[in-house]
Amino acid sequence: MFGITHFEFFVVAVFLLNVTPGPDTAYIVGRSVAQGRGAGLMSALGISAGCCVHSLACAFGLTALLAASATAFTVIKFVGAIYLMYLGVRLLFAKPAAADGAAGEAHAAGAPKSLRQLFLQGFWTNVLNPKVVLFFVSFFPQFVTTGSDHKALAFLTLGAVFVMMSMVWNSFVAWIAGSVTRRFSGQPSVKKWLDRGVGSAFVGLGIKLATASR
Repeated sequence: MFGITHFEFFVVAVFLLNVTPGPDTAYIVGRSVAQGRGAGLMSALGISAGCCVHSLACAFGLTALLAASATAFTVIKFVGAIYLMYLGVRLLFAKPAAADGAAGEAHAAGAPKSLRQLFLQGFWTNVLNPKVVLFFVSFFPQFVTTGSDHKALAFLTLGAVFVMMSMVWNSFVAWIAGSVTRRFSGQPSVKKWLDRGVGSAFVGLGIKLATASR
């Protein structure tokens, strides 16, 4: 189909990738903890939109160009790392919400983020992660026949499957994290430590990304 080979292995590999915690999962959990299920789901949608960008870039050769450029890789790496650490620091220094039930709706810096802001933050968290760029350019070609006349269509099809599977998993993660947050919404001290735990994870992921090699 469209020059795609070993499709069943692709599906299994994508599933295993999704269930392995990474920056996207940490971000969705962080948004769900800070603002509830809806925020986590919107963040998951933003991350899926970012994957669509990577799929299109991979299909039309832009991802390979970025992966081959040391300068482009370095710039994207540091921008993405700084962004993750910025989000983590905001969570670490978030002020505790009042015990009147507002904890489940409080944003890391105080006021809740709008749906548009949540979507865009999720989008940029994914797009600015060079590891995702390298994943697409190194992983997807293994499942496309070299002599296929429909390589772009094959990449787009694989990208669509990847995005759909990721969206389902990320939505599940957002739902679970949001449910946990609801349970502790009347306990600001628990919410505070949840924020700090997720914030520390963000900072750690940012540092790991900044020190990553090609």
